[in-house]
Amino acid sequence: MALSVPLIGRLSVREYSALVAGLAFVVFEALLHVVVALLPTPIIRWFYNRSRSLFNSFTTPPRSPKPPKPLEVKAAERILKARDFLDLCNIYGYVPEEHVVLTKDGYLLGLHRLPAPRGEVRAGPSTSTGKPVVYLHHGLLMNSEVWVCLTDAQRALPFVLAEQGYDVWLGNNRGNKYSKKSIHHDPNSTKFWDFSIDDFAWHDIPDSIEYILDITKSAKLSYIGFSQGTAQAFAALSIHPQLNEKINVFIALAPALSPAGLAANIVDGLMKASPTLLFLFFGRKAILSSATMWQSIVYPPLFAKVIDHSLVFLFNWRSLNITHWQKIAAYAHLYSFASVKSVVHWFQIMRNGAFQMYDDDTPSVFHVRSAVSAYRPARFPTRNISAPVVLMYGDSDSLVDIDVMRTELPSHTVVQCLHGYEHLDILWGKDVHKDVIPHVLEHLKQYQERSEALFYPLDRHTLLSDLKGRGKSSTVTTESTSEYSSL
Repeated sequence: MALSVPLIGRLSVREYSALVAGLAFVVFEALLHVVVALLPTPIIRWFYNRSRSLFNSFTTPPRSPKPPKPLEVKAAERILKARDFLDLCNIYGYVPEEHVVLTKDGYLLGLHRLPAPRGEVRAGPSTSTGKPVVYLHHGLLMNSEVWVCLTDAQRALPFVLAEQGYDVWLGNNRGNKYSKKSIHHDPNSTKFWDFSIDDFAWHDIPDSIEYILDITKSAKLSYIGFSQGTAQAFAALSIHPQLNEKINVFIALAPALSPAGLAANIVDGLMKASPTLLFLFFGRKAILSSATMWQSIVYPPLFAKVIDHSLVFLFNWRSLNITHWQKIAAYAHLYSFASVKSVVHWFQIMRNGAFQMYDDDTPSVFHVRSAVSAYRPARFPTRNISAPVVLMYGDSDSLVDIDVMRTELPSHTVVQCLHGYEHLDILWGKDVHKDVIPHVLEHLKQYQERSEALFYPLDRHTLLSDLKGRGKSSTVTTESTSEYSSL
């Protein structure tokens, strides 16, 4: 056994330097946030124009095999100006509905619904359409806008689903742009932001699904999650056995379960050494809450460059499958509020290499380490999931360890590899209408038909045979985890 003090002895000189520099940056950024909040609009506009001039002075237009399409440029400009989900849908002629869910612990969550194809307006909103229901859920630091901020409607999954005859619903996590309200706590209070992935799993996901099924009068729905939206479903399905009976298929896009870590070694090592350091950096409310301020004063192409470099630094994502104009359009709608605690939860998961519940047991100032741990945080029992699961991941995605996922998920899980795809490519890639969406539609159709006809999950071999018969994209490899069921 060895006696140790938290941080001392666990961090290198380089990591201590990064810690000090990080704290200095956070303090500087907080002061700048206060100053900008006090500035009049003309001054903010001046900063915006200066950032545009500087960007144009020191950069050249991105080289591309083909010049940008005029339609893509116009769409990007309209998406940049769109204030919310409704504006984004109106760009392409869709009329969404807005709904509010009250969770059992008192949070009000915004839901968006696309009940009809382009140009159609339903006479009776908030009623059943009789169509198959699909529920989409976003990732970390996002909201429902990320699904519809594409420069081409045929690449936006919700729009394609609406055209294919689905009743489409899009969820939002507590605390984000559309769910920043509670009947118990003020959003300016620390208590409001005291939530993690546990709370999404215990309340947000099951309560949203219950509301949707109640409105649509449907017995089941199909769930499509992206990134953390998949983790929330893995967690919810593992601790709510009855919820599995309400899902005919769970399609996990860029699935997240227990990522190995970040590409930036110094940040990865620092946060894994003590995940709660994030509370020291960002407090106990919303993380990166000043991002919206930076968007308002920075020229969009420059803001996109900053996001690009940040993604390379943190995750080694090059985003080569996303066009320049798509980045400018989508990055403006990328960020939404999330709790610091939910990000701390992810670093706890990375540190322990397990998809666990939030660990409230912080070590004392002096603690003893031994070879045998006296305590292990509770883990989500993901092998207990009985609903059909389909994983669609990019083989260039640094956050996905597919071999680990196979061992942690039930043997009936189906896996599809998207060759050359990274994390965000699955949402905004230039070829998602060829490489991703057709396979999503195929899975939805097959599992829905089998669920309605036989009331049990689709046989995997039937699905694979059907996919082979119809012809698969060259960028996709499909396999089942059954061969790993002995692990």
